Amino acid sequence: MKPMDHLEHLDKHLVDELAQVARETVRDELREQTRKQRRRATLYAASGALALYAGAALALAVGLALALGLPDWAAALITAAILGAAAYVLRGMARPARPGSGHGAGVVPGHESAGQAAAAAGGLPYPPVPPAPPAPGTVPPRPTDDPDVPRPRA
Repeated sequence: MKPMDHLEHLDKHLVDELAQVARETVRDELREQTRKQRRRATLYAASGALALYAGAALALAVGLALALGLPDWAAALITAAILGAAAYVLRGMARPARPGSGHGAGVVPGHESAGQAAAAAGGLPYPPVPPAPPAPGTVPPRPTDDPDVPRPRA
């Protein structure tokens, strides 16, 4: 029997205890963070529900104000059109910009020069695809505008 054999059991026991303490600490920390996030989510939900009721009351007030000078059906129709236009504008504001819109339009996919020009202008969120796969065993050169490539100082 080797002189250090009895220490292996102690090392394994110590590692198990440390792992258990780490798990409990992480679990407690995550529980505390989720408790705070759950409270914040509840407050946002309540705020949204109250905003919905406030919007309904505002729409009703607009409809009633229009009904003073117009027939009731026309006032309701105008109120619905206003709400629809507002919803359309808000949806447009929430949508991210489409890849084909703006200065990147007209770029033909697959052409390396056009893809690089669009990437330089900020049109593509990813590098262009090369026209052919690299030969086996070769490493493609890194672009010079890569921030990780060291540049000589002038």
